[in-house]
Amino acid sequence: MASRQVEKQARRQARLEQEAAERKAEGRRKRLQLVLGGVLAVGIVAGVAIAILAGSSSSANGPKQASANSGVKLPAQQTSDLQAAVKAAGCTVKTEPDEGRGHQAKTFTPADYKTNPPTSGAHYPVAAQDGIYAPDNPPALGESTHSLEHGRIDVQYAPGTSPQLIKQLESFVGENGGYHMLLFQNTTRMKPQLAATAWDQMLQCPTPNAKTWDALRTFRDRYLDKGPESVP
Repeated sequence: MASRQVEKQARRQARLEQEAAERKAEGRRKRLQLVLGGVLAVGIVAGVAIAILAGSSSSANGPKQASANSGVKLPAQQTSDLQAAVKAAGCTVKTEPDEGRGHQAKTFTPADYKTNPPTSGAHYPVAAQDGIYAPDNPPALGESTHSLEHGRIDVQYAPGTSPQLIKQLESFVGENGGYHMLLFQNTTRMKPQLAATAWDQMLQCPTPNAKTWDALRTFRDRYLDKGPESVP
């Protein structure tokens, strides 16, 4: 009788130990599922974030970098004299009054400036990037004005400019590898077809021609990196 009692007790103990082991194994399995689920969730979130950032970058359509090998050949430079080049091209060049250089986080319009396009004045805290902008995606006015403060040259063409002239302008901007240059379609309804601006300086060319390139080159060489604030 005692022997059967001991055997029964042993079977009961073995069953309890087996059940405990199974519960322990089940706990480990569930914890592993949670960990794997968490890793998968993080991976999904990261993937979505990357996709969103990629889409955002793609939709932003930022400027492309200028290239010295655009395939469009411009007339060779004939003069390095700014005034002579401007006169030969039928353009005008002028030093404009300084309108200050404060920062304001707002959307700027042509009414905020006394020159068209702007050559100085308050502007957005972030400057536009160097490069060549698509006609339908020019930089914001406050940002392009800010770029002048850092010694950039903004080259602008009026809406309706021919694709051929735009390609030539891209070639011009690429002559120095696009160093501190911006090219974009004008948004201020300026009168000339073509303008180049630096801080407090304005070059306007009503009718671009073969002589225009020397006017642009000499303006660039005179005023590049001459803004009141030097930033790489």
